[in-house]
Amino acid sequence: MAEAAPPPPSARPTARTLLRHPAAGPLAVLTAGAAGSAYLYVTDPHEPGHLLPRCPFRLVTGLLCPACGGTRMAYDLMHGHLTQAWLDNRALLLAAPFALALLGRWMTEGLRGRRWQPRVGPRGQVLILALAVTWTVVRNTA
Repeated sequence: MAEAAPPPPSARPTARTLLRHPAAGPLAVLTAGAAGSAYLYVTDPHEPGHLLPRCPFRLVTGLLCPACGGTRMAYDLMHGHLTQAWLDNRALLLAAPFALALLGRWMTEGLRGRRWQPRVGPRGQVLILALAVTWTVVRNTA
């Protein structure tokens, strides 16, 4: 006697399969970034009294971390104040196109159904750390 064939898979994907899709991660990051940007657009970080987080490194040490000024920089960029954005955090402003390129590649690969994880070798990690430490020292001593 022949066994019955298993039921065909559902035509509609489940929430679990959608969350495991390679595009789920980059879409979540893009969505969170858009929501944060919408809030930041109408909230001036140069003024006190907002719900934007404070830098924990600066709260503990009193020094500027490599990313301090990034929120103000993003606000100024969204409002077309390029000179002020440059003054807020030069290094982060120069690194932003690389971060956007990585997000774009991650998104593109995810939408194609492929997982993509950029790899940074030991030399690259040392270079990134050295640049961050150098920028921290320069901006806190200048």
